[in-house]
This record gives sequence, structure tokens and C-alpha cells, in this order.
Amino acid sequence: MSDLRAAVESRIATLSAAGVPGRIWERDHTLWGPEPKEIADRLGWLTVHDEMRGRAGELADFARGCASDGLRWAVLAGMGGSSLAPEVFAASFGAGKGLLELVVLDTTHPDQILFTLRSLDLRETLFVIASKSGTTAETRSHFQYFWEQVPDGSRYVAITDPGTPLAALAEERGFRRAFLNPPDIGGRYSALSFFGLVPAALAGVDLEPLLSGANEMAEACKAPAGENPGAQLGAWMGEGATLGRDKLTFAMPEKVASFGWWIEQLIAESTGKRGTGIVPVEGEALGPPGVYGDDRLLVTLGRAGDGPIVGWLERSGTPVLRLPLDHVVDLGAEMFRWEFATAVAGAVLHVNPFDQPDVQSAKDATNRVLSSGSVPEVEPGDLGELIGSVRPGDYVAIQAYVPRNAQDAARLHAVRQRIRDELRVATTVGFGPRFLHSTGQLHKGGPNTVACIQVVDPPAEDLAIPGEAFTFGTLLAAQAAGDLEALRARGRRAVRVSLEALEAAKWN
Repeated sequence: MSDLRAAVESRIATLSAAGVPGRIWERDHTLWGPEPKEIADRLGWLTVHDEMRGRAGELADFARGCASDGLRWAVLAGMGGSSLAPEVFAASFGAGKGLLELVVLDTTHPDQILFTLRSLDLRETLFVIASKSGTTAETRSHFQYFWEQVPDGSRYVAITDPGTPLAALAEERGFRRAFLNPPDIGGRYSALSFFGLVPAALAGVDLEPLLSGANEMAEACKAPAGENPGAQLGAWMGEGATLGRDKLTFAMPEKVASFGWWIEQLIAESTGKRGTGIVPVEGEALGPPGVYGDDRLLVTLGRAGDGPIVGWLERSGTPVLRLPLDHVVDLGAEMFRWEFATAVAGAVLHVNPFDQPDVQSAKDATNRVLSSGSVPEVEPGDLGELIGSVRPGDYVAIQAYVPRNAQDAARLHAVRQRIRDELRVATTVGFGPRFLHSTGQLHKGGPNTVACIQVVDPPAEDLAIPGEAFTFGTLLAAQAAGDLEALRARGRRAVRVSLEALEAAKWN
């Protein structure tokens, strides 16, 4: 701990001497790379919260108008940066009285799609179609299916960048509203823009205090690095990874546990490239010191930092950072803090935190599978061999192409705890295909310390996608096969098993 603290203090001094916080606010792309492409046009997150404060009343009025028209649910179709912040807001704040219940649909699994839609009355449902590019395959497929069920433009809202195919579709089909987001914001930095705030408003979240907190944190992050909460966190993250403590592990209060999903994407997709990166570990229940290696940096929020296990880990030598989180409304401030910190950590690690160079490989492989007309047989690999290859400093990523429901989540969580306890390595769980828009970049572009276990069980039902030659089941299978191909092409250890086989595996 003392070595890391000394390195962090030295890094903060270096950041101050180089004027890094000020250069971020000046939008100096040379902090991260010699060329401005995918940097200079990705820094709108620095000020978007201020712009959105002037739109908070308008968004609240829009939400009330939807509710007064008899709409009870809002189904958000989006992936990654278009879905994670809204899901955090909905899970943390709950549904506002008299407004809509937000349901996030970020899957191509037909069982989960059907379960979601069968639990709603489609006559009282608003469909929110969210995609920065306006071309996201999963979101486009969702819309095509929804439109066949409810071909009424007044029941649809688009959130996208200006000039996208989705913006054109919204005009053509007469959507109730199209919110055109500032185009200089990447998806994972879009929480405090229309992508996060329109769904939040529909669910009844009071946006003004949320954005006021973000504004206060933004002002604090204009200070020199030694007094800057975002720069200090970024220095810990970057130096931790440099010194081998690259498994950034979170302990969250139950009320905001979903916040880990959003941080996971922000860090994994921003730093996991060029063979380096920070591995965010969310949802892994804390255990005694004996089940951990020396590659952890623990971050706690709010009262989660007061627990006896945290103190035990700290006394055993695990570095612990405690961040305040007194109220749910503080999520606005924390989102800005983590965005700024991730930008700083990117500079420390010499990577561009605003691109995602390895995401496309899985998409290309998926498209090749779909173009072939059939999903090929996949060589599953040997799970026992993979288990035997895991070494200290590695991490095991469970990539589950099964419905994201409470039952499957509990089964996967039980397995990850066994793996952690037996092998003393960090574990992550992602549901496919949603994790492809989150941790997928880290798996392929980050350090080659990942052991990937792809969990695939066939859907109970399938579902046609209107206008396409393939079904949702075929699309899901192609995404799983495509990602496995992309992982192996990058030299990653990757196997495929059923959930039942995963539960039956021996880990020692």
C-alpha cells in the first residue's frame, strides 16, 4: 500500500506540473494521442450537464405529457452507452409517482425479449429507440419487431445524433419526438446527455438536483491535480494498473449497486486497449483476505466502506479508496467524477479513452456468420484445460448468452464466487450480447490475462425479425460464435460450455 501511495503522490505531482486538468478542459487531444480524431470530437461530456440543466423542465414536461396520454411503460431499446445509465437511474431512483415504469431491453435473446413484452400491455407502452450511430444492429432489430406489433409513430421516441438513419426514420414514421444529442459525446460518456436523461425523466427522476451535483463536481475538477477529485481518482486507477493492481474492485451500497454496471463499461471500454487496461470487477461479493491475490484495488462508495470485511482487507494490505455517496441524487456528481478520472487514467496509461478499436472485430465476425446463411458448429474447447491455465494476476470472464433474469444471475454469481475462492483470481460476469458493448473491448484489446468462459444454452423459443432473413435466435447465436472467433483470433483463452456444465466443473 505504501509503494502505491507514494507512486500516486508522485503521479499527482506530475499531473499538476504538466497542467493535465487544465489541458483536459482546453480539450487538448495531445494528452492521449498525436491525432485529434476520436478525441477532439469526443469531449462534449465536459459541459453537456450544463446544457441539459436548461432542458430539465422541458424533459419533465415531456414525461408528464406521455403519462397523461395513458402510457404506463417505457421500453428502452439500446445497447451499452445507450442503456446503462438509464438502467442505473431507474434501478436507483425507482419509478416516479404517476409517470412511466422504465424497462431496459438490451438483448437479442428471444426468451428475454418475449418475457419482457409479455409482462407489459403494449397498448400502454412507449418505445424509446436509442442509438448514437442510428445503426446499432440489436436496436434496429428491436424496432423492426416493435413496429410490427405497434405501427404507430406517436408511440415511439428516438434518441440519436443529428443526421443518422434513426433520425431520418423518426421523421419518416412520425415519431412522437426525436431527441438529437450533441454529436461530440461518445456513448459511454453520454450519461448526463439526452441518452441518460430522457429515460430518467420518463421514469420520474428529478433532473435538476442530479445535474446540479454534476455541475459542482465539474467545477471541483477544474482545480489543480492535488485538489482535484477526478484527477486524484484517475491517478490511483492508472498507477494501480501500472503497479499490477489492475483489478479495480467495487463495493457498492445496495441502493446504487447498479452503478457498477455503468462504471464497468466506462473503464473497460476506455482503458482496455493496446495490451493494457484496468479490469473493473463489479458484483463480486467481498470475501476474506485469503481469497484475493495482490492485484486488487478496492473502491467503496458511501457506507459500503464501513463494513468489517473492508477493514479486514485493508489491514491485510489491500489498498482501499473510500468515496462518499450520501444520497442517490449524488449519482450525477459521481458520474462526472468517474468520467474525468477515466480520462486522466487514459493519459497515465498512454491510451485513447475515447475509441474502441477492438469492438468492430466481433461485429465483423457476426456479420460473416449471418451472411453465410447458417451458424457454424463451434469447437467448444476444453474447460479443464482452461482452468489449469489460470495463474495469479489472471481473471476469469464469464460471458453468458442466457436470459438476464434473477435466477440465471444467481446461478452465475454462485459459480464466480467458487472460481474466486478456489483460484484466488478476479471474476467478472457479463450477459451477451450486452457485454460486447461494455467489457468486450477489454477482453480483446486489454492485457492477455483473461480466461473467457462462454456460456450458451439454446433459447426455449425463437422470434422472427421482420424484414430480415434471420431470427433473433440466429442473431444471438451468430453474436456468440462471432465473439468466440474474435477472441481466439486475438490469442485469448476461450471455451464454450452450457450453464449446467459450468456449475458442475471442478475448480481445483
